[in-house]
Amino acid sequence: MQRDLTDRIYGASIAVIAIASALLLLAPTLVVLIISLTSGMTLKFPPPSWSTRWYVELLRSPEILAPALTSLKVALCTTVMSAVLGSAAALGIARSRLRIARMLDALFMSPMVLPAMAFSLSLLLVFNVIGIRLSFSTLVLGHTIVCVPFVIRMVGAAVQELDPVLVTCSLSLGASRWYTFRRITLPLIRRGIVAGSLVAFLSSFDNVPVSLFLADARTEVLPIKLWAILEGSLDVRVAAVSGVIVVLTLIGLVCAEALGGVSRSFGTPER
Repeated sequence: MQRDLTDRIYGASIAVIAIASALLLLAPTLVVLIISLTSGMTLKFPPPSWSTRWYVELLRSPEILAPALTSLKVALCTTVMSAVLGSAAALGIARSRLRIARMLDALFMSPMVLPAMAFSLSLLLVFNVIGIRLSFSTLVLGHTIVCVPFVIRMVGAAVQELDPVLVTCSLSLGASRWYTFRRITLPLIRRGIVAGSLVAFLSSFDNVPVSLFLADARTEVLPIKLWAILEGSLDVRVAAVSGVIVVLTLIGLVCAEALGGVSRSFGTPER
């Protein structure tokens, strides 16, 4: 009886802490969403009245739409490169027992460990030393280096769940390695690739340090533009942009779950 009461108190305490933590994490996002619906001219909470005028104003703001389109292009290119390179690296590292595989894994994970500003500055210095001028390509390359570790981790987890007997059986029955990869391996690790690609896209789209150091004067991305706007004024359009990003992120998560079953990527393998 005493033990049941203790377990209930412990479970209730954990639930309260979890709910409080979730509210604490979600509160800033909710505040931004509420502010974005203000009818006022500045960022003020609570809003004096409700309006969607600032969302409409975004459609008339080429100085924000142009950087947003650039950020979208960078994020899409980064996602494709990260998915290909990260998946290939995960397949080579996940099941290997060689020491060099562990060394490569640590090397690929280093952008997640190093401070973002220090890493971005170092990459800028490397480009200067070898004579590469900053451009759209250098920005995509910098984002790819930062985002590849996310894909490696998630695809690596999916590869660990892959039964190697399936691959062995396919090869023993005369299938080529490419056919085995395309028909056996790829479908089974698809959820890991989808999850890693989604995280890579989101990480690239709102990345500030890499964009700050590696973007040239002609390549203006959305996070840097919003930063510049906030330095000069409390423009409500910034809150509206944040609201759009939040809503699109939620839609992306729902679509990824519906199409790829991302939440089940690292659960019990399907039979």
